[in-house]
Amino acid sequence: MKIGFIFECGPEGPDVQVCRQLVHKLDPSIQFVPSTLDNKKKLIEACGPVAKALLSECEKVIVVWDLYPAWREKGMKPCRHEDRQAIFQSLQSEGVDLNRVFLVCIREELEAWLLADHRAVTAMLQPLKHPHPVGRISRFSNPDSIKNPKTRLTEIFNQELGAGRRYVDFRHAIMIAREIPDFNRIRRSISFRRFASKVTGAEL
Repeated sequence: MKIGFIFECGPEGPDVQVCRQLVHKLDPSIQFVPSTLDNKKKLIEACGPVAKALLSECEKVIVVWDLYPAWREKGMKPCRHEDRQAIFQSLQSEGVDLNRVFLVCIREELEAWLLADHRAVTAMLQPLKHPHPVGRISRFSNPDSIKNPKTRLTEIFNQELGAGRRYVDFRHAIMIAREIPDFNRIRRSISFRRFASKVTGAEL
């Protein structure tokens, strides 16, 4: 089965890299066809024509975006409902079959999925910290509730690797994703479970 994906990043941005890895782990037979629109604003505005083009070769399309954009303003409170309505408007304006398009909004950022599994974060950091062991990484029963996941990962990098060692999404996100051994932890994220169900057609 061939599935189209629309992301709010560059051609090989962290969203594409991580989701490709997770899709392959969910079902290696799925053909992953990504289309990228650089940022959230462009994704919302242009997903209609992009989804229409993808549906000409794919069975379905999954639109993935972060509730919070890459930049944050103090006091800014984005609204998932407003995002969804704007995306549907773009899709409808192109006459896209909405039964073949599925929306997955990650709260707050992709990094919440990575933080869901402390084992993966530990395994990714261990070679960088060798010969010293990695300390205790926080375990989250509800990863969707993590505030500023990118910042949280940078704090972990500082804690384990030293001050000034920042988490860099386009480099480190896929490194963590590759270390996820199973879905036992990441499935605690409601947005990931939705993603997995729309990819496979079955509940995780």
